[in-house]
Amino acid sequence: MALKTTTMLIADSGSTKTDWVRVEEASVREQFQTAGINPFYQKEEEVGRILAEEVLPNLPGPIDSLYFYGAGCADELSSRPVSEALKSLFPSLQHLLVASDMLGAARGLCGHSPGLACILGTGANNAVYDGAYITKSIGSLGFWLGDEGSGSYLGKGLLVSFLQKDLPADLDTLFRAQFPEVNRLSVLEKAYRQPFPNRYFATFTRFMAEHKQHCFIEQMVNDAFTSFVLKYVKKHPESSHLPIHFTGSVAYYFQDILEVVVASQGLELGYVAKAPLPGLVDYHLAD
Repeated sequence: MALKTTTMLIADSGSTKTDWVRVEEASVREQFQTAGINPFYQKEEEVGRILAEEVLPNLPGPIDSLYFYGAGCADELSSRPVSEALKSLFPSLQHLLVASDMLGAARGLCGHSPGLACILGTGANNAVYDGAYITKSIGSLGFWLGDEGSGSYLGKGLLVSFLQKDLPADLDTLFRAQFPEVNRLSVLEKAYRQPFPNRYFATFTRFMAEHKQHCFIEQMVNDAFTSFVLKYVKKHPESSHLPIHFTGSVAYYFQDILEVVVASQGLELGYVAKAPLPGLVDYHLAD
């Protein structure tokens, strides 16, 4: 049974951004956004800086319970930079949970019902959920080796096509006009020398969303989503009888293509939510 608290803070964090909501007495809901927090890329000091500079100014009073669901928080060891930074900043917490963004997505999408939850945002992930916890997942191999269907995967594919002169002429002209600074050397610099290459490549999905009716973009997204479904979703036997829910900006903005792909694989599409935070609030209020 969850603690009956006065004020609750819930975070849904990815590599690009973190969405927060403060819930006071189950009626006041104030939402704000900060930089992304991912202990795979950031040390405790950097996490603490973001919390102090971007989170605290949005909190008018003390917090009793804090639920942080984040990318890179797969287990106690990997999430330690986040949990330690939170404990340092909020020493009087009655309850603290630091868990994976995948569990947050599952609880936000499925509530207390079983389902198969998927993330298609900057990165990609999947899990079978029993109504409270994740029972199994086929782990993504991350930006360089996996994340099929994600924003970073799509952006990487678009840039490779541009640099290798595989874009159709009309799309190439549009891309050059919008991104005159992009060239082979600038992309290699971002990919191999700068931090957060996944964030960089994911930014180009905005261009893809603006031109998703173009047959080249449509086929690229269709192929990426199909790859995600085949490599992850359909390998779960439960996909044959459980609804498949999705969250993340990529799933949301390319929902029409996602619907076609899921239906073509004989699967049942459940909810498609831009973010799991509203569902997470409902989950913890009902817990």
